[in-house]
Amino acid sequence: MSEIKDPENTIIITLANGPVVVELLPKVAPKHVERMKTLARAGAYDNVAFHRVIEGFMAQTGDVEHANMEKNYNPRRSGTGGSDLPDLPAEFSKVPHARGSIGAARSSNPNSANSQFFINFSDNSFLNGQYTVYGQVISGMEHVDKIARGEPPANPDRMISVKVAADVA
Repeated sequence: MSEIKDPENTIIITLANGPVVVELLPKVAPKHVERMKTLARAGAYDNVAFHRVIEGFMAQTGDVEHANMEKNYNPRRSGTGGSDLPDLPAEFSKVPHARGSIGAARSSNPNSANSQFFINFSDNSFLNGQYTVYGQVISGMEHVDKIARGEPPANPDRMISVKVAADVA
């Protein structure tokens, strides 16, 4: 794993293939960073499926309402839900949608991001300025690359656990 410089703003996502370490960007998108940490600390992301995974593009997850594979999992509705917290306003920046960046998933309304996010498999510059970037994978991208593809995948991968690094003993 990469050296963690700021444990309070680092997320560790455990996948079946290994850990993914994400450095959050609180100066770029403070509301999105705070939301991810709040949901991680509540255990809301644990066992949530990757419900939309497109080769060469991105892996989307974070539907805490319909995609928890241990409770109330609904593959037909997976990707349509969020948390019980209010939607977030867009926090667009000059940070590019580069390989390994974390983007806030949303509807056509720029201010509709809630709990869902995606990890870019490649540089997706066409998303720049249209979706909030609030993190960057600093290690474990090889594990992200192994996530099952599909919309939805026939046998989806899941985030086994999502923790704030500062909380990991």
